[in-house]
Amino acid sequence: MALPRFLPHFIPPHSSSCLLSTLHNPWPLSLLNAASGRRIDGAAVRASNSIRGSLAPTESAVADFWQWMSKKGAVSASSAVVKPEFVPEGLGLVAQRDIPRNEVVVEVSKSLWIDADTVAASEIGRLCGGLRPWVAIALFLLREKALGPASPWHPYLNILPTTTDSTLFWPEEELSEIQGTQLLSTTMGAKEYVENEFTKVEAEIILPNKDLFPSAITMPDFLWAFGMLRSRAFARLRGENLALVPLADLINHSSNITVEESSWEIKGKGLFSRELIFSLRTPAYIKSGEQVYIQYDMGKSNADLALDYGFVDLRPDRDAYTLTLEISESDPFYGDKLDIAESNGLGETAYFDVVQGCTLPPLMLPYLRLVALGGTDAFLLESIFRNSVWDHLELPVSRANEETICRVIRDACKSALSGYGTTIEEDEKLMEMGNLGERLGIAVRIRVGEKKLLRQIADAFRDRESELDGLEYYQERRLKDLGLVGEQGEIIFWETK
Repeated sequence: MALPRFLPHFIPPHSSSCLLSTLHNPWPLSLLNAASGRRIDGAAVRASNSIRGSLAPTESAVADFWQWMSKKGAVSASSAVVKPEFVPEGLGLVAQRDIPRNEVVVEVSKSLWIDADTVAASEIGRLCGGLRPWVAIALFLLREKALGPASPWHPYLNILPTTTDSTLFWPEEELSEIQGTQLLSTTMGAKEYVENEFTKVEAEIILPNKDLFPSAITMPDFLWAFGMLRSRAFARLRGENLALVPLADLINHSSNITVEESSWEIKGKGLFSRELIFSLRTPAYIKSGEQVYIQYDMGKSNADLALDYGFVDLRPDRDAYTLTLEISESDPFYGDKLDIAESNGLGETAYFDVVQGCTLPPLMLPYLRLVALGGTDAFLLESIFRNSVWDHLELPVSRANEETICRVIRDACKSALSGYGTTIEEDEKLMEMGNLGERLGIAVRIRVGEKKLLRQIADAFRDRESELDGLEYYQERRLKDLGLVGEQGEIIFWETK
């Protein structure tokens, strides 16, 4: 009988996504050194010293940036609602007066965004037409950064962090702290994806056009640009619409903010103008001198937050574990099972996100039953059942089938738990001790979250296994439908007279 297989999970590609691709396993790569970046507020794991020396921009760089934005007409120094200032997260937007909820705090016209149109209008525009938007913008950022003060974008680029606490930038000794986690697999997959893109663009664009790229661009440079785009682009300004919005992208995240959509919008500049502006509003009342925050993305798990921004949230509903299941090509019923899965919106491989404290995803059990279907239960795969088979799979098929999926899932959880270097109890003791530092704090929080979820999943299937005798299976339901089962569950036989 073919059994469900667990695969290392990496976020599957989407047509609108420009930053991720395919499945990968972890292996060492040469990484940038650790440093700081955008962080969460007091509800998150944070370091005792958030701004780390030379990695923070200088006061003069911030002043030059503010003056540049003023000259571009994006802000008015005399009547600004917010200003960029040094905050525990690095840089942030600080209220210059009391600000009511939903008041606009920043508006930035499209002429100041860095997007595909910006690249197209630049000196390297003719070379970037067929590139993914993120690759084209990354090349633009690196070229302009290499120009230094000669670049018209220098005041903005000069305040960007040299790195962030995203796991993309962790050295190997820090990555060892997330051994066994899905986050490690995702991080290494993302790094390999970036490296593959760099190899292609270096050979096809950078090296053949040294007149336009006089300064060497390395893989760490390219990874930096990828990390900047990943951490600073707003949720709906990704994929084909990828854009950096100077000043607005200094806004920091707070887990206390639980709304997303009302924080910003793209709209016309005026009644008779076609120019677009990015309008940022405060989702909460802010007192003068306090920092303005928004919610980055309610849908992101802690692993997503750690990869994208370099922080984690302490709320348990941010912890998630993705079970990756597949119909094996060696399964003798592979074609039939794949057809049934596809007819119900799934495929050869299916991903199920399990969240702390929540029930199992509704499609997970039917898919598991389908994958494990075999032996005397294989009759359900026959064509006469094709239109009703999924209805049958939503309920227990047979004791053997149900017992198989319980055993396989429990064994898979046990195997996954053995891949971590520490136990839940050891990690919780570390958290109680405190003073872990930013990155170790992230690593411990991720480890604890994943292991608790694996234990939650294993417990759910152990409980289910203990209830197998009390479940009603397909054959019993069928006999009931035919009126062949009595009130006490006994099978009724009629004799021919």
